[in-house]
Amino acid sequence: MLSISNLSFYFGSRALYENANLHIKPKTKIGLIGANGTGKSTLLRLISGEYSPDGGNISKSGECTIGFLNQDLLSYQTDDSILEVAMQAFEKQLELQHKIDAVLHKMETNYEDKDIDVLAHLQEEFERLDGYTIQAKTEEILEGLGFSTEDLSRPLRLFSGGWRMRVMLAKLLLQKPALLLLDEPTNHLDLPSIEWVEKYIHDYEGSIVVVSHDRYFLDRTIDHIAEVSNAKITLYPGNYSFYMEEKALRNEVQKGAYENQQAQIRQTERFIERFKAKASKARQVQSRVKALDKIDIIDDVIDEKAKVNFKFNFGTQPGRFILFLEQISKAYGEKIILKNTSATINRGDKIALIGANGKGKSTLLRIISGTEKIEGERRLGHNVIESFFAQHQLESLQVENSLLDELKSTGTAKTEMELRSILGCFLFSGEEVFKKIKVLSGGEKSRVALAKVLISQANFLLLDEPTNHLDMQSVNILIQALQQYEGSYVVVSHDRFFVSQIANKIWYLEDYEIKEYPGSFEEYETWQETRKVELPSGNKKATEKPKPEIEKTIAPTTPVVNNAKQIEKLEAKIMDLENKKGEIETKMSDLAQNNEFQEMKTWEEKLRLVSNELSQVMSEWETLIA
Repeated sequence: MLSISNLSFYFGSRALYENANLHIKPKTKIGLIGANGTGKSTLLRLISGEYSPDGGNISKSGECTIGFLNQDLLSYQTDDSILEVAMQAFEKQLELQHKIDAVLHKMETNYEDKDIDVLAHLQEEFERLDGYTIQAKTEEILEGLGFSTEDLSRPLRLFSGGWRMRVMLAKLLLQKPALLLLDEPTNHLDLPSIEWVEKYIHDYEGSIVVVSHDRYFLDRTIDHIAEVSNAKITLYPGNYSFYMEEKALRNEVQKGAYENQQAQIRQTERFIERFKAKASKARQVQSRVKALDKIDIIDDVIDEKAKVNFKFNFGTQPGRFILFLEQISKAYGEKIILKNTSATINRGDKIALIGANGKGKSTLLRIISGTEKIEGERRLGHNVIESFFAQHQLESLQVENSLLDELKSTGTAKTEMELRSILGCFLFSGEEVFKKIKVLSGGEKSRVALAKVLISQANFLLLDEPTNHLDMQSVNILIQALQQYEGSYVVVSHDRFFVSQIANKIWYLEDYEIKEYPGSFEEYETWQETRKVELPSGNKKATEKPKPEIEKTIAPTTPVVNNAKQIEKLEAKIMDLENKKGEIETKMSDLAQNNEFQEMKTWEEKLRLVSNELSQVMSEWETLIA
């Protein structure tokens, strides 16, 4: 259907593609992957004809129509309703509808017999093209992508860039081109919409090439992986999980071949060095020199699984409770977000806040951070130091700073060597640490901003869509960093693989309340599927609160919240007593090593008194939170 042969394309002096090849067959669904900057989006623009190759050719069959969803469509605006914009996909049907309306309008004042024949012919053609169903099809797809029925009549210009992108996606899906090119289609979709698109693409009858960093999405939609690396395109059959297994096997074979060749080269070089001065060996030496010149060098395997090899420490340990929200309500005019809901975040909680867009996830994150006005009470726990990452914070990076200076600006006590090590973990190595912020891509700026958050000494992190603009390698680094992080955090994300790796609790918003599932994302998904089966759509019981053993909604009268002040005081006292106890035990250990047993009796009594007091305070604390 479409063939790419010996493709070359240069960005300045840098080769994005050099003699690259790819063949796209009918009904093939390809996931295009690779690190940021390798030219994935560029390849889609080359296929669509927007760019012209510097070498080689891209040929397609006559019936190969192409539809391209790209990030430039975010800026498209019009006063037409989103229903009208999406229905532009049916160009021929709309043209026929216009002609039918014109004939009917003429017949109202100037009736002629020939108009009946024209009208019949037009209506027959309109029906053949399913013209009477195009509005219903358009509404179905738009609502599948998250729009309400009321939204369909609103002008496109009133929607944000992410929602405009959904309209453009709907238009493309309705056009049903033979080859659909999608550039990061899930970037601006919430979980329900992603799942809907997954099913649609899975059932799509044409071919698809999709650029995505969402592993779950790729696993559920595509049947081939095309990897862009070293200016070449390598095609793997199967989904992303199969690609990972196959890539590991290929790397193992390549590593073995590389090591064998290097051993052969070393052996040949030793022979040349040893006998180059002997006339009797001149012919053999020359033969080996020529063989060495002609050898096709096998590249070593590049380790793309970057590992974070340091810990993000913080100096201040928080109390057992991080945050209390009591009787929280929030509304924007008539739109209610939260209503008389309460929640508690405990030390060690790794919370993923998930759900559909428009439910108030980012609003709740701002409430937790204390930057959003609310009704009710928000209270931070003892010794809590928070840090907030959001996409708009990329704009706060000092563009004239180097990467190293930007990390130094956090006031961290880390040495320059430690900061360079941290930047290395975030894929900035060597002289790259002296790059100016202003020359970085969106993904690179995200990595710098995340590094700043993670070295900020905060023991409580708030992260709003931290994986946006990150490639798979960068997401893997962030996962490792958060898995090593010893503090607590709340993360808003639609990346299911990311969430499955970093969360031990799931929060979601339902019935204007904060709901909590006390388990992993996989367990939450399984429970939700079970819930859908048990409570089918339309059943009133579907809106009822689940059983307490599965889902926890923190009631407004929770004793923990009502006694927050006493709990904070007791926590501070517990930490003080635990520190004293630790100091006494250290002192006794030193005395024992020096055989000063007489003095130890005094310290034993001190330890007994502190331990008794600690037990008493702990008992009071447990009573209050029971």
